[in-house]
Amino acid sequence: MNRGLWFLVALGVIGAIIYFNAKGTFNKMVTSQEGVEAQWAQVENQYQRRADLIPNLVETVKGYKDFESETLTGVAEARSKVGQLTVSKEVLENPELMARFSDAQNELGQVLNRLMSVAESYPDLKANEGFSDLRIQLEGTENRISVARDRFNEAARAHNTMVKLFPNNIWAGIFDMDEVSYFQSAQGTEQAPKVEF
Repeated sequence: MNRGLWFLVALGVIGAIIYFNAKGTFNKMVTSQEGVEAQWAQVENQYQRRADLIPNLVETVKGYKDFESETLTGVAEARSKVGQLTVSKEVLENPELMARFSDAQNELGQVLNRLMSVAESYPDLKANEGFSDLRIQLEGTENRISVARDRFNEAARAHNTMVKLFPNNIWAGIFDMDEVSYFQSAQGTEQAPKVEF
């Protein structure tokens, strides 16, 4: 074989290696990104479940005329704020927007906790079967939200690791595959709440 033919064969082999490497890396990144988005959909699913339970909870509590209207107003306002935010791919890739979304969800969670705490002062309300069922469903939903957030963060970690590793980082830049933002808890939640009797 002459040199020209060897050169073409070598060039073809190198081209095939690059092609298959790029194809494999791209497919893994797409799979990873879809996994992140699927996990985020589960987080949103649980947030929607919580949002759907809130009107029923508020209506049940409204039946108690002496119940603090300030707490119910807080729940309505926090739910409204959450309803105004939508999470798209851009939000998942933007830490600032993700933080705003997380803050709104955390605020809603805090207001719901306050509602449950205040409800403890109303024996008739606590004994109400409808309220009790809703409270149990809401507590279960909060647990599901926590699990879904953990799974999302794990998927985000795996994806971010993949797009940062060499040579994947080169392909990620070429294919416009970005890191995704982690779900982070609100500031101050790392400290245990102070309970006083």
